[in-house]
Amino acid sequence: MSLQPAPTKGPRKITFRRPKLYPKQTEAFFNANRYSWIEGSTKSGKTVSCIAWLVEQAITKGKEGREFWWVAPVLGTSKIAFNRVKRGLPASMISVNLSDLTITIKANGAVLRFKSGEKPDSLYGEDVWAAVLDEASRMRVEAFYAVRSTLTATRGPIRIIGNVKGRKNWFFLGCRKAEGGEPNHSYHKIIATDAVAAGVLAAEELEDARRALPDAVFRELYLCEPSDDGGNPFGLQFIRQNIAPLSNKAPVVFGDDLAKSVDWTVLHGLDEDGVTCSHTRFQLPWENTIDHIKLICGSTYTLLDSTGVGDPIVERLQKTGSNFEGFKFSAPSKQMLMEGLSVAIQRGEVQYPDGVIVSELESFEYEYTRTGVRYSAPEGSHDDCVMALALAVHAKNTRPAQPQVIAL
Repeated sequence: MSLQPAPTKGPRKITFRRPKLYPKQTEAFFNANRYSWIEGSTKSGKTVSCIAWLVEQAITKGKEGREFWWVAPVLGTSKIAFNRVKRGLPASMISVNLSDLTITIKANGAVLRFKSGEKPDSLYGEDVWAAVLDEASRMRVEAFYAVRSTLTATRGPIRIIGNVKGRKNWFFLGCRKAEGGEPNHSYHKIIATDAVAAGVLAAEELEDARRALPDAVFRELYLCEPSDDGGNPFGLQFIRQNIAPLSNKAPVVFGDDLAKSVDWTVLHGLDEDGVTCSHTRFQLPWENTIDHIKLICGSTYTLLDSTGVGDPIVERLQKTGSNFEGFKFSAPSKQMLMEGLSVAIQRGEVQYPDGVIVSELESFEYEYTRTGVRYSAPEGSHDDCVMALALAVHAKNTRPAQPQVIAL
């Protein structure tokens, strides 16, 4: 990473040479999305990538006094990035304030400021043009709220990076929303084996870490595989054991979870062996949703969520075919549905592709309450794929018997 001096005559220009990054680094940080969520393993090159991105933002968008922030859980972590930027840029091209932890680019007056997220209230007030949240999984969610507020007036982009640390922290849940297709958000994972393949990390160092660390710790730090915080009704090991490609066979049932507000409508088809053969996820007006369901499901037996706004949708579909049946969610019926899905997953009776379905299954939680067991996705997360899959499994187990055709 380097800057070249501005010419002595004519407009002041800055030539910035981006450090050499491997493709996964470039895709994760230098993309057009305003929000980029990056689960990065230790020593995968996520810090140098983010430094290059923030410096480039300051050069291309910088003007006198414009602020570009690096925020970490504690000041000591921010100082690591501060020192790396200070060493990486020519001293003649920058002005450094050690007490304020700021680096000003002389050619345009942009200010790179390195801060702590320990006291989120201290982050409010400034207009920030781009920001990095470093080690986000170890940071309070209130720091994210505060930094996001500073980007409002400028509509500035943000890069949110961190190691994987369990499944219930805001960073993990934010990554799952981005992975699920949140508009203007992108999700990326960079693990240690990517760094080995790119020549950034020695393979023997990775193997040494594998031998030296407990398996769960190694998988979180180097492979971005979260440990189980407890409370998952399906069993993380069983969820992963049932990942399989889409089947080429015809569906025998569909499960359909209808969109509510900002949720997704999901149609999940299973073949005769319980393998996923169709999975469609969309957000459309109700009229288009009805047409889409009829087009995809055809005459195949389909079990739909008929709770609330779903009831008139199911009624309209039933007027077009006898293969549509409603399922009303209540605490007892949802418990029955989730327990049926859990049994099917643990017995290997259902299979599904990797991606959004698996992410939702892994994030799903249960807790014991005074009135029974409560099943739900974490607050702010989607559960549409889980519900559609559960409806499909229930439909397969309870669908009306097919009439036998006897050749005469």
